[in-house]
Amino acid sequence: MKNTFGSSVAVTLFGESHGAAVGAVLDGMAPGVPVDEAFIARQLELRRPYGAISTARREPDAFEIVSGVFEGKTTGTPLCILIRNTDVNSAAYDRDLARPGHADYTAREKYHGFADYRGGGHFSGRVTAALVAVGAVALTALRGRGIAVGTHIARCGGVADRGFVDWDADLAALAEKRFAVLDDARGEAMRTAIEAAATEGDSVGGVLETAVTGLPTGVGEPWFDTLEGQLAHILFSIPAVKGVEFGDGFAMADLRGSACSDTFYTENDTVRTASNHNGGINGGISNGMPLLLRCAVKPTPSIRKMQETINLATGERVELELGGRHDPAIVHRARAVVDSAVALTLCDALALRYGTDYLAGN
Repeated sequence: MKNTFGSSVAVTLFGESHGAAVGAVLDGMAPGVPVDEAFIARQLELRRPYGAISTARREPDAFEIVSGVFEGKTTGTPLCILIRNTDVNSAAYDRDLARPGHADYTAREKYHGFADYRGGGHFSGRVTAALVAVGAVALTALRGRGIAVGTHIARCGGVADRGFVDWDADLAALAEKRFAVLDDARGEAMRTAIEAAATEGDSVGGVLETAVTGLPTGVGEPWFDTLEGQLAHILFSIPAVKGVEFGDGFAMADLRGSACSDTFYTENDTVRTASNHNGGINGGISNGMPLLLRCAVKPTPSIRKMQETINLATGERVELELGGRHDPAIVHRARAVVDSAVALTLCDALALRYGTDYLAGN
């Protein structure tokens, strides 16, 4: 029963959706990394719900740094951030009714019925608030090494955003947007699609596309600890992520080798590739080009439509219409979670490659 990810820089998540608090422990971060509390608050704000496109649950996400920071910088000892739950209403949840698409049944099997089922418990997207909080520290560490991470909504509700063109400019623009799209007109069309689904008591999914610039070459391992493998490992832990691809991903299956081989050239004594079909990774190791990946996010399974399920106590088939407060889409909120997950993975990989002190510029 493990809730920890990472080798040199590791993160542990704890808490439940309707429990007293959620939190995270970041262990192995270099001493001397600036901890910008305003930036942590900003990242948490990007994850928080808002408007008609999100759940009505409104948590303030006031965070407490309870260890690992002194005079505004990391100490090198375990950094713990706690976020207390305040807007909790458990009346709509039934211990025995398995919600379709949720982890109610599997959690019951795993924990023999002792798990906190309210609001999804430890399996809830609420726990990602803690991941975002410690991820903000990782993003700051990467920024200090000239590495930028950013995610946009590539597709949602049948509407597609444009792709990355000017990597640095696009990442800078995304950092200023709450609804993370590169084309604002397409973003409005996405929001309309989300609101339409909400009106019908339904939900929509989407695809998030993440880019990383400034990552040095040679980061990652062959075979079992590839950079793709480690990133996919943490990304699949995010609730509702059901697919991860790098570069052109599954589209490469329909191409010939001549169309996606990424030929090499040199520019100012630096090795580059003429294209980036492989998403900045060869052999599980970064090649110096922008890292590019996508996550498929399924529609929120909590919908206001009648669904069939079973009573886990009796085995009886029943109909279920969910109450409570739910998101008609989570893809726009998951963007901040993906950024944090990627940043934490890269910090771990860089520390393994160069030593922990690398993250503080030493």
